[in-house]
Amino acid sequence: MDINGLGVVVTGGASGLGEATARLLASAGGKVTIFDLNDARGASVASDIGGQYVNVNVADEDSVIAGLDAAESAHGATRALINCAGIGFGVKTHSKGEPHPLDSFQKTITVNLIGTFNCISKTAARMAMTDPVNAEERGVIVNTASVAAFDGQIGQAAYSASKGGVVGMTLPIARDLARDGIRVNTIAPGLFLTPLFESLPQESIDSLSASVPFPNRLGSPSEYAMMVKHIIDNPMLNAETIRLDGAIRMAPR
Repeated sequence: MDINGLGVVVTGGASGLGEATARLLASAGGKVTIFDLNDARGASVASDIGGQYVNVNVADEDSVIAGLDAAESAHGATRALINCAGIGFGVKTHSKGEPHPLDSFQKTITVNLIGTFNCISKTAARMAMTDPVNAEERGVIVNTASVAAFDGQIGQAAYSASKGGVVGMTLPIARDLARDGIRVNTIAPGLFLTPLFESLPQESIDSLSASVPFPNRLGSPSEYAMMVKHIIDNPMLNAETIRLDGAIRMAPR
């Protein structure tokens, strides 16, 4: 699918992987709407790329519906949805006799897994009602999982469960939407230089970089965005989860 001139929604587009994706797709001619909760940063990025920003809680049905309404009003039908919104907490199953707080586990699942599905289902229902933009396709959906879905580390029970859920629903959703001409894929990034990592001491960044076989460094958000663009461009790429990780396999800690 050629994204030039088409409506795009990027959740979590105010920073990190989402911001890089919003910028690249806008440079390719996509009409980008950013969903995020960081108003100042979201509005700034949207202004830079000639798109729009909408304050959206991906886990809230009414919020997502209102965001999609705004995207459609400004840019026409949404033809590409990129799900980058997510959170993560490092908490062990128990620590010194204290169990993992259930509320933080639930919040991680709610934002990362339920929020992703909420955006997919609401967007897909609208995509399915549109005419194909070419001979085959009505839209493309790209989700963000993590290598933690496969190589979860100590303290990542909640995060790994949420991202494993994203991986697990990729194939059945792609099958659900095949007759509508909507493709669904997931990217599972490894260690990328997002704001979370940028806040670490240089010594920690160097240590993390050394654990990546090749390229022997942290990934750039622009490289994630390149993969999103390729998925959109390549019509045969469907129902796949792609590890984008420099061949890393995470150790327990």
